[in-house]
Amino acid sequence: MKSLLIALFIIVLSSAACQPATPTATQPPAQQPSGAATPAGATPAAKAGTPVKVSVALDWYPNSDHAGLYVAKEKGFYRDEGLDVDLYVPSNPEDVLKLVGSGKDTFGISYQSDVLLAAPEGIPIKSVAALVQHPLNSVMTLKSSGITRPRQLEGKKVGYPGIPGHEALLSTMMAKDGSSIDKVELVNVGYDLVQALIGKKVDASLGAYWTHESILAEMEGYPVDVMRVEQWGVPDYYELVLVTNDKVAREQPDVIRAFLRATAKGFEEAARDPQTALDILVKANPETNRKMEEQGIRLLIPLWREGVPVFGWQTRERWQGYADWMLQMKLLSAPINVDTVFTTEFLPR
Repeated sequence: MKSLLIALFIIVLSSAACQPATPTATQPPAQQPSGAATPAGATPAAKAGTPVKVSVALDWYPNSDHAGLYVAKEKGFYRDEGLDVDLYVPSNPEDVLKLVGSGKDTFGISYQSDVLLAAPEGIPIKSVAALVQHPLNSVMTLKSSGITRPRQLEGKKVGYPGIPGHEALLSTMMAKDGSSIDKVELVNVGYDLVQALIGKKVDASLGAYWTHESILAEMEGYPVDVMRVEQWGVPDYYELVLVTNDKVAREQPDVIRAFLRATAKGFEEAARDPQTALDILVKANPETNRKMEEQGIRLLIPLWREGVPVFGWQTRERWQGYADWMLQMKLLSAPINVDTVFTTEFLPR
């Protein structure tokens, strides 16, 4: 979930191995000469010869989750659609929805849970595409412990970042396996999930991403098992979604469609040739841990298009199911009209 990612962002910035992530510098593409042929599907502004400026606030420091965006930019897919795209990390990634809602940024990458939490606050945003079709959150254990299912956590210490939403995940997982979270000792280890586990301060880490922390642990020589949350009772949800402002959705539908066409093409290219995608990601962000991302991107690729008709697909059933679960777990105080927080009308068909 987002709070874990934000903390991991801070940890990475402070580490010797990864220098501080700064907004990625971008050069605007050359303007299309007046009278030049207009790319198929180009936006009205592009037809006038002026690229449309688009800013995208990332949820975390650049990594494999964002590979398709960087590919689309580097290979000129956005330029071909008449867009001048800036990808950057906000100084406080927790502000992504506010930045988009206020109109400062055209798009932002966020999380399904956060979009639902933003609805009661009146933040005027909606999800226009799902970038990662399934959860990345998990409970991680050392393979040497033999713990492979939730009920085996009875009487054990489970490290977590102290976030109530994580308790809801574990409560559901324990109940699904015929047990109770009351039989677990939760230990607030902050965001030191990997080190707390391999240092045996805890028996499991809750909130670990199976495309990130599990790889880091194994790179340090500690094989792990993971229990994916959606495999133990938590409704399947979209880990990453692309959001825009309601005003942009009303007034600039061609911009959204153009951006999504180019983005889909970028992710398709990244899936086809992940090594080149990583070359592009590292070129734009030299602090990237390529060794880890080489494993991470191969785990992520199926999640970009798994079981959906087009890249970015979302369903009302998925949004409603997760909203109902959040209400049941008291993460929401009132029902949400999910039709107001997502749409598929701009996706390439």
